[in-house]
Amino acid sequence: MTASAFSSVHDFFHSSAWYVTRNLAIFFVVVFWVATVYWVYKDARRRIADPLIVAVSSVVGLVPFIGPLIYMLFRPPEYLDDVRERELEIRAIERRLGGRDLRCPVCRADVEDDYLVCPVCTTKLRQACAGCGRPLEGAWQVCPFCETPVPAGAAAVPITAKRPAARRRRSG
Repeated sequence: MTASAFSSVHDFFHSSAWYVTRNLAIFFVVVFWVATVYWVYKDARRRIADPLIVAVSSVVGLVPFIGPLIYMLFRPPEYLDDVRERELEIRAIERRLGGRDLRCPVCRADVEDDYLVCPVCTTKLRQACAGCGRPLEGAWQVCPFCETPVPAGAAAVPITAKRPAARRRRSG
């Protein structure tokens, strides 16, 4: 009886059905492994700016099934696009909270604190320091960055802060 049981098991493992099942299983395992390697590469490119570290992460991802798990443990928590977007949002919030929305006195275009001239109408907004080239405020007598004295009468057109538009009242 035992010989017939083992012979049926032996026959099953030497049948064409077993070979087809085994080959399909191996094929799906290889396809899954290649897909995880590709996923590690694509995810690393979205999360890591340095190409060398992306390459090292991809090589770690080549280790079958354990490599992607290791990558998942040590990968950066955010995508690069999300980091850039968050930094832009923080800068925009800081500008709004700082209340320093500056405008050119001639064309009313938005300007930054460190602009020397208006990029729209080329009006000179600030004087540059002769020593370090940084923008100077009109009332300064010495550059606070390099201690170079500011010549008298070197003031430029003062930058005006953005004021909210006056609202009209409806009559009637």
